Amino acid sequence: MPRSIEHIVFDIGKVLIHYDPNIPFSRIIPDAEERRWFFENVCTHEWNLQQDRGRDWAVAEAELIQKFPECAEHIRAFRKHWPEMVSHAYDGSVAILEKLIADGRDVTMLTNFAADTFVEARHIFPFLNAPRGVTVSGEIFLIKPDVEIYHMHANNFGLDPAHTLFIDDAPANVEGAKAAGWQAVHFSGAEKLRADLAGFGISV
Repeated sequence: MPRSIEHIVFDIGKVLIHYDPNIPFSRIIPDAEERRWFFENVCTHEWNLQQDRGRDWAVAEAELIQKFPECAEHIRAFRKHWPEMVSHAYDGSVAILEKLIADGRDVTMLTNFAADTFVEARHIFPFLNAPRGVTVSGEIFLIKPDVEIYHMHANNFGLDPAHTLFIDDAPANVEGAKAAGWQAVHFSGAEKLRADLAGFGISV
């Protein structure tokens, strides 16, 4: 029998809002093979993740341009066109978030996000201001699935880990939450999330 849930914590990217660098780069680098090479070798997932860890974009760009000077324009385009990458919200999961808050549930967010792009995201998607608060990895130099980020979030927001439910699209982050003593579910769509919440006795 699952424990009662007093706190619900949402991830953001690919849970509440879409994220895909291919959206602007399909225009910037039209050739699919060239674009694939660029993301696999230049502006890689790991490179971008360092901004989520708190690295400044100017530093990130300078280091990469030194290594790939011929790609300088495309490297700078990554941050410049970032707003296009977060093209839309997931209306189904946003509706769940808003219903939980309206029902008086304690809702916070825990996200791997660069500090400055998160400021932009809050302007683009005002519902990100609705929960009680948020932990942004780029502001604290910790990143999921490091167990310490879950401990920090719980401490900062007064959460009881055993009665906290975390929602994330990345299995590794779900496991990180469980390692911190939280309950956690893998997000793959709004309907599954409704079912998962129902399993904890939460109707939305």
